[in-house]
Amino acid sequence: MTDFIHSTETDYILPPTVLCDFYKTSHRPQYPKGTEVIYSTLTPRSNKFMPMIDKVVTFEIQSFVKEYLIGYFNKYFFARKKEDVVAEYARVIKFCLGEENPDTTHIAELHDLGYLPVRIKALKEGTLVPMRVPMMTIENTMPKFFWITNYLETLISAELWQGITSASIALQYRKILNKYAMRTVGNTDGVEFQGHDFSMRGMSSLQSAQKSGAGHLLSFVGTDTIPAILYLEKHYNANIEKELVGTSIPATEHSVMCANGQDEYEVFKRMITEVYPNGLVSIVSDTWDFWNIVAEIIPRLKEVIEKRDGKVVIRPDSGIPEDILCGKYIEDLTDPNYPDTKPEHMIDHFSEKLHEMDLCGDGYHGDEEYEFAFKLDGKYYRMTVDVDYNRHDKRYYYIESTKMRKVEEFTPSIEDLGLIEALWNIFGGSITEKGYKVLAPCIGAIYGDAITLERCETICERLAEKGFASTNVVFGIGSFTYQHNTRDTFGFAMKATYAVINGEEKLIYKDPKTDSGMKKSQKGRVVVLEEDGELKYIDGLNKEEQVSYFGKDQLEQVFFNGQLHRDESLQEIRERIEHKI
Repeated sequence: MTDFIHSTETDYILPPTVLCDFYKTSHRPQYPKGTEVIYSTLTPRSNKFMPMIDKVVTFEIQSFVKEYLIGYFNKYFFARKKEDVVAEYARVIKFCLGEENPDTTHIAELHDLGYLPVRIKALKEGTLVPMRVPMMTIENTMPKFFWITNYLETLISAELWQGITSASIALQYRKILNKYAMRTVGNTDGVEFQGHDFSMRGMSSLQSAQKSGAGHLLSFVGTDTIPAILYLEKHYNANIEKELVGTSIPATEHSVMCANGQDEYEVFKRMITEVYPNGLVSIVSDTWDFWNIVAEIIPRLKEVIEKRDGKVVIRPDSGIPEDILCGKYIEDLTDPNYPDTKPEHMIDHFSEKLHEMDLCGDGYHGDEEYEFAFKLDGKYYRMTVDVDYNRHDKRYYYIESTKMRKVEEFTPSIEDLGLIEALWNIFGGSITEKGYKVLAPCIGAIYGDAITLERCETICERLAEKGFASTNVVFGIGSFTYQHNTRDTFGFAMKATYAVINGEEKLIYKDPKTDSGMKKSQKGRVVVLEEDGELKYIDGLNKEEQVSYFGKDQLEQVFFNGQLHRDESLQEIRERIEHKI
């Protein structure tokens, strides 16, 4: 945890009392007189910006409680002198908001109490939560401190959304990779290593890297974000001496390759015979000429690589990932049901494709010539097709006719084949029970530039279309995945839904008429129930009605009056997630 040091005469940390938006400091007197309880829920409201994910992973609540509600508040508020914590709060309010004599009574009263009078209930961490189902509730436990529930909202939101979001995205990667492993291999052995966290350098801060990286490690064990591993030891009872929390392999970077000079054969040979004569090693291979490495250098080192005890992992780091790994898209039109098909017969297929393309419209049309590459019975062909256009009312163009100009066989370049097929042609490998090719164990590939969920699926699909197992590639998942998100990615919000005012229960909610309905909150107290393996919530409850669901409600007490009430382990969370994949 970082201490924020004031650089004037007195050094001090960032006061816990101001870990919020400014407007939170003004809310206490705004509540109705006689307010005794404020109860709020934390909910993922929408997957509008990430529709492929319909459930989020419950995470970070335990670490937040430990790090802030217990650790930070105890050390930097309750354990310090009351006059000091009151004075530093008053100073901020006075000089930033212009209040000459800020009311600090509530701050002094909280310090006198000695703990945070708050109850937090939450789903078990690792639980998959559908949109609009609350994963956490929070309420004050003493009437005097009704103001503290939503005073904590800003801090809760800031500390929770990113870890939850990254954990949810990592799980989606795992689902994709599991799906293709089952399709092309027949099992998911080793998939936990297939998603590797490359994101740390691109995250907004060390803290973001820890939280996001920890979320990644709920679904994978491959990571280069070392602090995320230690974060899980600190907050989630992990132990690197007793379990595999996270791991990586030796790997070169461009500075190493540049410093060793441009004789890439000698550089590669030195890396795999002198520096790392055995074991796993990843070598970045596009410092100068990636395709020369694949076409010339690696074949020359074939015998060395095959005799070496370990795996050499080739890492391209630029270009279009799909094409680098899978080659140019060349459709295989071989159909065993029609063994006598000739290349020229494919004109009907490509004519149909041209009609499906958006080539014509009001005042425009496409090119007059198109070239298609395809594969037929193990041979590669290029077909050139001429297109004639006509138009209705001298405006709306349409395809009048298509005609094959020529079709000719060609030898694909190494760029056409892509890295995986090129490595297969050099080293060979084995065939899985599902009939797909797996590279020899001495060679592999990893790609970690601009990988997204969509690209991951596209690469796996294109490899399968070429007859290769998805497990031939490890995906480096970087900040392009984990930092390209906001609180709105899953619409996280903490909203008050229940209050007690002068002893009377109030079921409160928001439902803006100018909104689409996404911002409508729950109403009253809530419970979350599991029915047929799915979670749903019931709201509109008063306290007595909520209590009647005791034993069924999936929301469990995590924090109460300064004490942690549930302490889960990384192993438990991983098992919970694995069970739901």
